[in-house]
Amino acid sequence: MLESTFKYPAVLRRMRPGPLAEVLDRVADELVRLGYSHLTRRRYLSLLAKLSGYAAACGCRHPGGVDRALAEKFLRRVRTSSATKSLARSALGHALRHLGQMEERCFTRAVRPRARPLRNGDEQLLRAFESHLLEVRGLQPRSVDGLLRHSRRLLIWYRSHRPRRALRDLRGQDVLAFVGHLMRSCGSPRSRVAAVSHVRGLLRYLHGEGVLRHDLAGIVPRVPSWQHAELPRYLAWTDVRAAIDAIDSSTASGKRDRALLLLFATTGLRSQEVRRLELRDIDWRGAELRIRRTKVRRERVVPLVAEAGCALADYVLNGRPSSSGPSVFLHHVAPLGALRSSTAVARIVARRLKRHGDAAPRGGAHLLRHSLATRLVQEGQPIKEIADVLGHHHIDSTALYIKVALPQLVCVALPFPNAREDQDVRKTTCREG
Repeated sequence: MLESTFKYPAVLRRMRPGPLAEVLDRVADELVRLGYSHLTRRRYLSLLAKLSGYAAACGCRHPGGVDRALAEKFLRRVRTSSATKSLARSALGHALRHLGQMEERCFTRAVRPRARPLRNGDEQLLRAFESHLLEVRGLQPRSVDGLLRHSRRLLIWYRSHRPRRALRDLRGQDVLAFVGHLMRSCGSPRSRVAAVSHVRGLLRYLHGEGVLRHDLAGIVPRVPSWQHAELPRYLAWTDVRAAIDAIDSSTASGKRDRALLLLFATTGLRSQEVRRLELRDIDWRGAELRIRRTKVRRERVVPLVAEAGCALADYVLNGRPSSSGPSVFLHHVAPLGALRSSTAVARIVARRLKRHGDAAPRGGAHLLRHSLATRLVQEGQPIKEIADVLGHHHIDSTALYIKVALPQLVCVALPFPNAREDQDVRKTTCREG
């Protein structure tokens, strides 16, 4: 209700008129639930009240008449700074989501440019391809996003370079020309490998659905990529330990960040595994974490060391914001909720390492996973045990870390026993001969 934010009756009467009167009450309750400050709630609701008055002046009498066009027209008439316009877009997103017309991200186009539009037939094709990837192939949403992104680029390129030809007339020369264009825009070998793989996936789907008469996936050239060609990026354990000790655990965010970094540094969990961790997954008495949804879709149990368990308990009891959600780690600023993106976790790790002064390589939370694996290899732990800790399905994935086991590799490079004596004997034989 608006009474939770505004207490003066005159202000409430001034905000009530207009088609969004009932929506304002629901938005006020949502802002309180999401943990917005009192000042932010006042600004949001004031902007929505102005929109409601503007809609009434335009002849709108029903909430359903407040659409995106009217909201954009209102934003153009508001003479405020760009920061206030951005705040207004966020407030309008809350209101229009309650109206059921659009999501909040519809009003972020001032910050992020919208994708180039396609023909209706191409949009339907991409939606069918997305459904196939999710329901038939069972891919993760992140993998689906990459496939759809490169599929959209292929369709846009084909429509602009071959405007008079239908999609069923796609030829091998067109595929090679697009791949050449795609390779020039990719900055790393890994991105090139992913790009051509995504193009093959679309071409196979088009052939399977009968859109293409021939399977053109075999025409897509392969990008050279050698397994284990690079060294894993990692930090020394002393640097990781110092960064964890430098966190001020007297604050709620400090308790969260310390528990996060300790989990990454001692268990080797992936970012998505920690983000999906729920309160029911923690076995406090058994000192274990149950990971219900892993990368290879297999449930596994991870041991919880004493220090990480104490930090996690301290955060849950004394630092975690009050929330009805099951997720363990939450945002500490509005809107409150679970850490839903790997970017949010990566920023926490990078910020803590930067405050410590580490010139850490890129990698975010995965950097601490590499650091744990490297430390275990350097300590001489069996490769099979390291694979179990990391949750690798194939031991070949763990073999990458053998390249950084310098003490063990030095022992391999030592000469054979009595090698010097054999060399002296050969030299004497040659001289006598």
